[in-house]
Amino acid sequence: MNYQIDFEPVGRRVQVQQGSTLLQAARDAGVGLAAICGGAGTCGRCRVQVRSGQVSPPTSAELDVLDADDLAEGYRLACQVAVYDNLKVHIPPASLTTPQRLQVEGRELPVSPAPPVSAHTVRLDPPSLTDVRSDEMRLRAALPFPDVSVDVAVLRQMPPIMRRHDWVATVGLRRPGGVVSIHPPGTALLGLAVDLGTTKIAAYLVDLASGQTLTVAGRMNPQIAYGEDVMARISYAMASPAQAEELQRVVSQTLNDLLRDLCAQAGREPEDVVEAVVVGNTAMHHLFVGLPVRQLGLAPYVAAVSEALDVKARDVGLEIAAGGYVHLLPNIAGFVGADHVAMLLATGIYKADHVVIGLDIGTNTEVALRTGERLLTCSTASGPAFEGAHIRDGMRAAAGAIERVWLSDDRLEYQTIEGAPPVGLCGSGILDAIAALRRAGILDKRGMLTDHPRVRRGQNGPECVIVEAAETGHGRDLVLTRQDVGEIQLAKGAMRAGMKILLREAGLSEDDVDEVVIAGAFGTYIDVRSAVDIGMFPPLPERRFRQVGNAAGIGAKMALVSTEHRALAVEVAHSAEYVELTNIPAFQEEFARAMLLP
Repeated sequence: MNYQIDFEPVGRRVQVQQGSTLLQAARDAGVGLAAICGGAGTCGRCRVQVRSGQVSPPTSAELDVLDADDLAEGYRLACQVAVYDNLKVHIPPASLTTPQRLQVEGRELPVSPAPPVSAHTVRLDPPSLTDVRSDEMRLRAALPFPDVSVDVAVLRQMPPIMRRHDWVATVGLRRPGGVVSIHPPGTALLGLAVDLGTTKIAAYLVDLASGQTLTVAGRMNPQIAYGEDVMARISYAMASPAQAEELQRVVSQTLNDLLRDLCAQAGREPEDVVEAVVVGNTAMHHLFVGLPVRQLGLAPYVAAVSEALDVKARDVGLEIAAGGYVHLLPNIAGFVGADHVAMLLATGIYKADHVVIGLDIGTNTEVALRTGERLLTCSTASGPAFEGAHIRDGMRAAAGAIERVWLSDDRLEYQTIEGAPPVGLCGSGILDAIAALRRAGILDKRGMLTDHPRVRRGQNGPECVIVEAAETGHGRDLVLTRQDVGEIQLAKGAMRAGMKILLREAGLSEDDVDEVVIAGAFGTYIDVRSAVDIGMFPPLPERRFRQVGNAAGIGAKMALVSTEHRALAVEVAHSAEYVELTNIPAFQEEFARAMLLP
């Protein structure tokens, strides 16, 4: 007998034979479930939630990994569950392999489209010897709002388009802004949402009328060549106006490349994009718009602009429709920017009725605390270590990167992206490795490597062999050094200290936190248990953590298709209380304590 299994939110359905395991069903459906132990039930990585249908009782392996609350909520290990019914199964992001997690990040949130630019079909009477009105006058007379302006760039395009299509066209009408585009009749208008991160750029091509995402693409931020963190880029821009212009130009060029790729995938043209929304931290925001950043690099770190902005796309070098605009959400403070506002918008943290901590993990990690009617925020410098930078064998999440590490009977088991031979460790693998080594006593609480058969003396001090050369894809040992561990300690210490300071400001403790929302691409990849074990997150039950992917990108899309959400973003930014950590005497003490490995 066959049964139907629906895997959510990846949207896969499969028919499997009675008695098959959920892990095998996932593999048959092309769903990449993490399973380092190969299905033995010892690693606990293939955790799923059975939401409907009857399944086999928990095995002893599951009872060792899952507590009573987990089981009551339907959480099981996919490798241990035998199928005897039609099932609906929810897969948490952390249980998916990297390529699958990237798919989950693109899932849509329901928003009723109310875009700032609407499409209007106009049919004009052609000129004649008895009607010699200008093309502009004819167009304005045909619009529902005849008093609107027409962008000069649209005026340049209008005569040939109208005559080529028998005086019928689609125009993009923006309120405010007037006519921003003109197209052949029947053209569906598009929008571009961009999360301009310090390290990575994510871009989404969206149908404005329906709100549907057509294609998604990403790139590394080319400004990395001028400095890995925002302070380095601010310093570079401060050196001369030409260098500031260079930082702006390389980003706009990359956005145009992304735009062309997205449109090619969707079978459309960049000119069909009539509106863009760009979010980023305050420094990325200022550098993209061409605003001065000197005041961001010097105390008291004040933004040049905090309110929402509408700028002509052509003024920032973005090659969309002739008169199209770029909308930038408001900033909160010098180091808490529009991307954080977008994350708060997308996750609903700003209106939560319980105590919530929100983390948008990246090169800079923004922290938010919602308690009662208060919304507190701060920024911590986590650095690029979570992206694999400054780690000896670190790498980005690509084929051959170790993404999961697990200790089994003194043996380090691992899983690589696409199952390729290991060639390095990406951020989630680094976190897992440190957690596993700490559990085994190979790392002490200060992050020092202890005497152990896996530990040897390297050129720059002690190092632990994660994978021996015979197993790797390049024939060299993969190791984790004391310096690597230190980079992660600095990053996770700053993040945890930021959380503790916000809680202290609100008169709360970590035990009072009902939910921790983890956003950002890296936040989707990590294993929450490993993060808790190394002290990056507070020691709360796993069910209190929620991983939401690139929420800043989702928030940008919401603002792209809904003017109501743009207004809401302004309210959120105005309601936030910014906490400058350097003004808090206890921060350095909390930071030093948070660097330890519990």
